[in-house]
Amino acid sequence: MELKKYIEKNIDKIIVWRRQLHSFPELAFKEIETSNFVAEKLESFGIKTYRGLGKTGVVGVLQTGTRQNNIALRADMDALPILEQNNFAHKSRNSGCMHACGHDGHTAMLLGAAEFLSKSKAFNGTVFFIFQPAEEGEAGAKAMIDDGLFAKFNIDSIFAIHNWPHLKSGILKTRKGPIMAGFDTFELTINGNGGHAALPHLSNDAITTSASIILNWQTIVSRNIDPIDSVVLSVTKIIGGNTWAVMPKTVSFGGTVRTFSKNNQQYVKSRMLDIANAIAASNNCTIDLKYEERYPPTINSKKESEMVKEVAAKLNGSAAGQEDCEPVTGSEDFGFMLEEKKGCYALIGNGDTTGGCMLHSPTYDFNDTIIPQGINYWVNLVQHKLG
Repeated sequence: MELKKYIEKNIDKIIVWRRQLHSFPELAFKEIETSNFVAEKLESFGIKTYRGLGKTGVVGVLQTGTRQNNIALRADMDALPILEQNNFAHKSRNSGCMHACGHDGHTAMLLGAAEFLSKSKAFNGTVFFIFQPAEEGEAGAKAMIDDGLFAKFNIDSIFAIHNWPHLKSGILKTRKGPIMAGFDTFELTINGNGGHAALPHLSNDAITTSASIILNWQTIVSRNIDPIDSVVLSVTKIIGGNTWAVMPKTVSFGGTVRTFSKNNQQYVKSRMLDIANAIAASNNCTIDLKYEERYPPTINSKKESEMVKEVAAKLNGSAAGQEDCEPVTGSEDFGFMLEEKKGCYALIGNGDTTGGCMLHSPTYDFNDTIIPQGINYWVNLVQHKLG
């Protein structure tokens, strides 16, 4: 079976799949209907299917020929806690939950590739189709690994794609090395003793201490990190006080840290603590810092990145696939998988018009016109590795 003919014959059906997935979005580790949908499709293709890794994860295994080589392809399945503002027929039916990051499209494209490969068997080896839960902040990739994903399946290399608004529709891009930042969260509480606003000399001021820490933390980025590297330290919330004339006893604030290397991830955490302790002590205050390392940087391996670029150049119809994309300071739990296995994460353009609004927007929708290119990418990648 020719891939072009398969897509022409089945694209309307796959778009229906995508829109059906969009209409019943589910949050992290609650992807019950989604995982049922995926498993039923894989089984109908004659693909051996495994469930329960990472609670709601699904893995399909398709083997043909005699070679021992293999490749793993990953799509994320979860949605976001956002109230959708679209009015089309396939809008979310789960109020307050929507596919605002395109995981419905990622799942549909991988299902399309799985169906074609199951029918054509145009490769020699094993393909693992990994449908992962809980990418959005809950580390579903790590959950699948902890449940034995790589112990159960002897995977050589693993690949993922993500749609990217404002990149030309269907254009595929990647880069070797860091492509997505690591993601940490923090909550810092300053403990003073409170007091009357008219008598500040009798209190240890948690508010001015907080302001000083927040400002000085920015010197970590501007004065402690190599200017060639990128680090983003953002305070995104502050809670302290509730009236005019009372200086609060405590102030809390929190935010995120984004880094592109494990060394910087650890260094920033250490400097934040040192600076906060020093400034708090100078103001006779104490601190409590809760710091959580959520996701590691997503770092592509050299050989696999070059392979993706070759496939991208072929599909893009130009040298555009050979051009590196810029690293993204957003984060992706696929980084956990790339800590364990060689592989590559790539971007596929979602376009500037239909579906081109930014990810996590309440008016976002996946661009169905790029589904054929996504299927083409997965199939060509498999054939490049296992041809």
